[in-house]
Amino acid sequence: MSRRLHLLATLFAALGMVVTVGSAFAQPKDKGPDRKQQGDVGSAKEKKPHKDFSGKDLVGDKIKKDGTHKFHEHGKDTASVIVTKGKIAGVKVSHSEKGDVPVTKYKTTKKMAQGPTNGIQLASYVLAQSQYIGTLWIGYGYIDDWGYEVIYWFPYDMIYDGETGAIDYYPAY
Repeated sequence: MSRRLHLLATLFAALGMVVTVGSAFAQPKDKGPDRKQQGDVGSAKEKKPHKDFSGKDLVGDKIKKDGTHKFHEHGKDTASVIVTKGKIAGVKVSHSEKGDVPVTKYKTTKKMAQGPTNGIQLASYVLAQSQYIGTLWIGYGYIDDWGYEVIYWFPYDMIYDGETGAIDYYPAY
């Protein structure tokens, strides 16, 4: 009796290992080499690739005059900044064929976009006053024709309504 019980336990253990190892090597049906052939570009859970721009540098001196000013073109999309009392009240993006594009407002404490630099600049040569350290950054983003999220980042003190309506931004990297 004891020998049969030992043999039966060994058989179940071996069978369990075969089933476990077989399922470990199996791929889900939506993953695999033929996924690109199915035309799947990604699920909603995957973070979309993004392009970060320094909105402060792109707007430049246009911040001094109230009104709507075009500050960047990306493919068929044109981004305009709405300036009120020397601060940014919003960003509007319009597509040349489709019309207005929805824009999402983000907030983060991490500096996401660097301004233009000329070669290598040592940290000891950068003035502390010219850096935004510990500042809240506000970004206005939209999805372009290729599925990239284009985000224009501004320091908090340039924004008219602060973080009103902004959602937390967590970068993928």
